[in-house]
Amino acid sequence: MSLSAPFDTAFVGSKEAAQAFVRKKAQRLLDVMVALWIFAGGIVLIEPSPYELMFVLVLPVAVMAGVGLYRSTLGLLAIILGFIPFALIAVFQVQFTPLTDALIFTLVTIFLLSTSYFAANYVAEDTIRRMRLIMAAYTAIAVLLAIIGTLAYLRLMPGADLFLRYGRAKATFKDPNVFAPFLILPAMFALQRVLLLRGWPAIIAGGVYLVLFVGVFVSFSRAGWGHFAASSIITLVLVFVLEAGARDKVRIMMMSLVGAAMLVVALGGLLSIPAVYKLFETRFATQSYDTGETGRFGRQGYAFELALDHPRGLGPGEFRNLRIIEEPHNVYVSVLHNYGWGGGVLFYLLIGVTLWKGFTSILRPSPYRLLAIPLLATFSMLAAESLIIDSDHWRHLFLLIGLVWGVSSAIDNDPRTNVRREEALI
Repeated sequence: MSLSAPFDTAFVGSKEAAQAFVRKKAQRLLDVMVALWIFAGGIVLIEPSPYELMFVLVLPVAVMAGVGLYRSTLGLLAIILGFIPFALIAVFQVQFTPLTDALIFTLVTIFLLSTSYFAANYVAEDTIRRMRLIMAAYTAIAVLLAIIGTLAYLRLMPGADLFLRYGRAKATFKDPNVFAPFLILPAMFALQRVLLLRGWPAIIAGGVYLVLFVGVFVSFSRAGWGHFAASSIITLVLVFVLEAGARDKVRIMMMSLVGAAMLVVALGGLLSIPAVYKLFETRFATQSYDTGETGRFGRQGYAFELALDHPRGLGPGEFRNLRIIEEPHNVYVSVLHNYGWGGGVLFYLLIGVTLWKGFTSILRPSPYRLLAIPLLATFSMLAAESLIIDSDHWRHLFLLIGLVWGVSSAIDNDPRTNVRREEALI
């Protein structure tokens, strides 16, 4: 016994040291993998996209790195687990859509929900550093795609048609109406930096905001324009009221006037191009697919009535095989069709609780309120935009949900009321 005890102790010690070494290396690798995963979120010309493939690689590294699961995110997990059986039951209600297609659609939804849960716990564990990492990768791909979309729209790059749809910029997305909202979260973080920083950091952030603004504009997505404008106003007002000091408020008011003038000049410059003006005029005119019984709003009413008659749902893809060949373009109706009443209610709960967490995150001073403001400004308008578009497979929607839950968890778990602004501004 006396001989074996030191040996056992040494063995246990070496095993623990090896585990600690592996975990440390895995943690470093995880940050790199997460950055690549977020960057890949803007490349969705093919499916499965690089975003899905990268997340599959992220998960085992996260396990080796020992990413914790937080009690404050259990509500999100409960919603996801409750959603799954209802969604799978709805799959088997299809009559026209191939069963395999319906099943794949639902599995993609479940997969995207799992990315929310991972993002929530990943951010909750080391909030400011990991949010900085995520937003650096997100901003990089957003700026790159905004530049690609703008150059493609202006026909200043080879193969421009690959990045356009109906003459509107979509970059590496399938639709301009998805491309535009993707650019808004990093734009709001850039706007916050413009409002609160000085010198070159503010100038660089202003350049990022302007590039993303132009990218949203050349998408010619009316919902995207409204989303960008409303989120910008919310961010400005919340920063002005909650975070700005007296001197900051004077500067913000002056910068708001100058910034608005610059945006008007930029918009005027774009509209001076005849092709841009013609498409702008067309997009603001009443669209034929918006009006009438089979238009966007007419079919939403029919779709909702249909949903009420099918508590188990119609199944994914079924609605367009019935009287009207297009989707409802309202995610709050579509989820009732795709996932049944149970899945739909849980989706509503997911959106509602995430909004509530976002609002409560800005109500009290904390080291993380500067992270919560752009998240809330973007997510609240994305939730509103979903009234006129099907967003339940938008990757950045589920990422936003995870980030809101992660930052909210950090606020709940950290008793501090403030932190140096330079640390929290990302």
